[in-house]
Amino acid sequence: MQFAIVTGESRGLGEAIAKDFMEYGIDVIGVSRSGSEELKKFSKNEKADYHHYSCDLSDSAQAKECFEKIAEQHFNKETYHIYLINNAGMIEPIETVGNLDTEQVTKHVQVNLVAPIVWTNSLLSYAETHDVKLTMVNITSGAAEKSTPGWSTYNSTKAAINQFTATVAAELETKDSDHQILAYSPGVMDTDMQDVIRSAPKEAFHDVEKFRQLKEEGQLRDPDTVSAVLMDLLNKPNDIENGKVYKLYDLIKE
Repeated sequence: MQFAIVTGESRGLGEAIAKDFMEYGIDVIGVSRSGSEELKKFSKNEKADYHHYSCDLSDSAQAKECFEKIAEQHFNKETYHIYLINNAGMIEPIETVGNLDTEQVTKHVQVNLVAPIVWTNSLLSYAETHDVKLTMVNITSGAAEKSTPGWSTYNSTKAAINQFTATVAAELETKDSDHQILAYSPGVMDTDMQDVIRSAPKEAFHDVEKFRQLKEEGQLRDPDTVSAVLMDLLNKPNDIENGKVYKLYDLIKE
């Protein structure tokens, strides 16, 4: 039996990824503050189930407890493959350093960085005592390689998640493990996060007009397209380079 744990599955890319897994007959376990009615309806027409677990990913203790509950209620001796898609993320605070809100920064780091580390750690710990293959995907961003005024927190957490991915891969290699971990950079998509970006004031986000223009010119990809590219990659496990950051634009060119 296979499961796909998808954080932030209630909308956007997470919802699209969850649908794709169910179309492949893989049960989806969604983790977010609110579930998706769309996924509930969708699962009724597929050969896979959708289970939602309510969890505030800004609370690392709650995230760990949520995983333990999932493992207890779903994983068993018939489970042979688990996917973990660390998709949940936030862009806020969009603000220049010196004007950042401390509470927002703390929540951002918890959701974008600490939660993926906690979930990955929990899953690998589980795998140490169970014969289960793991495939772990961290959703990252091109922002990890940039210094964007107003995005200091976002740039930093995405750079950190890339380095975390590479480090876990290096550790797996030293153990001669067959588990896989990669990062996936989806480019700019037409999601709620883009709405937040476009609504930022110019003084907080210098490049805001560029993102408004992308929307006006129809240059934002839809989440379904982005998810399909990721699924194509996951369907070729022998071609996956452990620890690599895969960028949508490069995969499309290939």
